[in-house]
Parts: sequence; structure tokens; C-alpha cells
Amino acid sequence: MTTENFASQAEILKLARVLGTTPERLSYLGNVDAAELQAFREQVTNKLFDANRATLERMATASKLIPSPILAKIAEKVFGPLLCARIAGLVDVSRGVDVAKRLRPRFLSDVAAELDPRRASAIIARIPLDTVVAVAGELVRREDWITVGRFVGHLPDPTVRKALDVIGDEALIRIAFVLDDKSRIDHVLGLLSEPRFRGLLQVAAADEDLWPPLLDLLTHLSEKRVEQWSPLLGELPPALRERVEETLGQAS
Repeated sequence: MTTENFASQAEILKLARVLGTTPERLSYLGNVDAAELQAFREQVTNKLFDANRATLERMATASKLIPSPILAKIAEKVFGPLLCARIAGLVDVSRGVDVAKRLRPRFLSDVAAELDPRRASAIIARIPLDTVVAVAGELVRREDWITVGRFVGHLPDPTVRKALDVIGDEALIRIAFVLDDKSRIDHVLGLLSEPRFRGLLQVAAADEDLWPPLLDLLTHLSEKRVEQWSPLLGELPPALRERVEETLGQAS
């Protein structure tokens, strides 16, 4: 599998989520350019979120009349995660943050799975750190790598660094594979301690299922990060070492 296939495969996983289907049913798209798949996914997302926009805007306006503690209860008991996700990008930022921090982490995780973070980026960036970490932990427990990957680009570094404490090494590799903004991979890994960064390679080497996401991750690393791993390459299983060398050769 080439590096281009890795990118397309990651996009297929995310497109399947948006369409509510399985990646296997979209396997015929495997040779389509990843950028085209991403553009199509964003078009579908926009279509879904813009449906009934006038009604949603009226609901967002009406919600201003309800105190935040009561609105949070209504959100969980009446609206549900899908409707909350649709409205999130239409409410005032400070109001959205005030309501979000009152929601239970499990419910907020449900909302996050339905949300288009591009539409609520300002709210996401201001949600209290403890709330973000709790939601990250819940999403990791669910193995919802796609949702975590969609939010990384919308969070400040101190929040990402704290969230990394509840994201294990295997989870981090899988999240990197479906990260929406792959240009963030090298930066995020730079927030790790050097021992933990080097340990990622050992974790991936022990599980062949992690080899594809690891190889994809390599194509987005700076020369400095690759050099941090260089002393460990000789310890890899021969098959993985050969694929790593081939991938680095393609990326250079």
C-alpha cells in the first residue's frame, strides 16, 4: 500500500462515518485521490448541517431566553446530541461555552461525535480544560478515533498536552491516522516527552495492525522527528523495518 493509499483509506473511514455506513461498503473508492474524497466529505457535511438552517437559527435565538443551567438540562433530556450539534455553531460563543461546561462528559462526547468542529471552533477552543480532558477520555474509551482527530486542530496546545495524558500510545497512533489536519501531526508529537515519542515506535512494532497508521504518520514527520526514531529502526521486525525505509524513501 502506497502513501497515497494510506491517505485515501483514512478519508474513506471518515466518509463512512458521515454517511452512516461501513468503510467496507466504500472500498471501491480506494483509488480515488484523498483530496477529492475530503472535498466530497466536506460537501456532504455542509449539506447535512445546512438542512433546516432557518429553523435551527430560530431555535438558537429562542435559547437566549433560557438560563444556561436550565438550557443544559433541556439539551440532554429533550434536544439530544444530534440537534445540539446542529445548533452549536449558531449560538453566541460565550453562551455556547457556558452551556457546554454544564453538560455531562458522556453526553458532550455524544455531541462531539455529531459535531462539525469547523462550525463551532471558537466554542471548542474555550471549553474548560478539565471538560475537554474528560471528553477525550470518554472518546478514547469508546475507541472513537475519528471524533478525537477532528477536534485536535481546534484546541490550544496546553489543552492538547493535557489530553495526551489520557490518550494511550496505541490510541495516539490510530488518532493520527484519521486526523483532519495532518499538518498538525508533527507539532502534536512534539508536545510529547522524548521517551514517550520514542516509545510509540516500539508500541507500533508489537502490533501489525498499527503498521499502516504508523507508516502514514511517518510521511508527516519533520526530519527532526525522524532522526529521533533513527536509532530504534534497527530494533524493528525486518518486515516493518523494510516498509519504514521504503516509506521514508517515498516521502523524501
